[in-house]
Amino acid sequence: MSPPGHVNQIFLSLGSNIEPEQHLQQVLQELAQLGSVRAVSSVYESSALGRADQPPYLNAVVHLEAEVDARDLICRLIPELEGRLGRVRTADKYAPRPIDIDLLLFNEEVLEVAGHSIPSPEIRERSFVAWPLAEIAPTRVHPLEGRTFREIASAFDPRALTRRPDIQLTAGRLGAESGSEGRLR
Repeated sequence: MSPPGHVNQIFLSLGSNIEPEQHLQQVLQELAQLGSVRAVSSVYESSALGRADQPPYLNAVVHLEAEVDARDLICRLIPELEGRLGRVRTADKYAPRPIDIDLLLFNEEVLEVAGHSIPSPEIRERSFVAWPLAEIAPTRVHPLEGRTFREIASAFDPRALTRRPDIQLTAGRLGAESGSEGRLR
């Protein structure tokens, strides 16, 4: 893992289906306190996994530059942030939630941290992760796959998601290069 004081390139997946517009914006403001938010994807709507009896999710991906360690992020910072925003973990892994934050990428590193694989397998398994990630980092290469995130996203049917241009997320300290890698249309 990175030495102390090193600025890390971190990609996080955000999801919510309880007051999602409010919670996604709140979490983005909180993340901006950790470092510099370099890019935020569009917001995408997807059906809830596992249970049809709940509202759809709103999802986004954020690129954060911060001097935080992957272990601290997974074991302390993400759970604390989710807790502050009202997330209560239950035995039902498909339960509705105000916020879900997942570490997708940490620099170009391949890690196992506290039972979490980095890069996250969800990049290859979930359209609501792959498409927003490809939107803000289309030419970045998956450390294990050797394919770009645009190539990975293109394997998913884009009709499984609804892009929500009516919802704009902004960070208090959005980096000057936001969206510099381009956007998918």
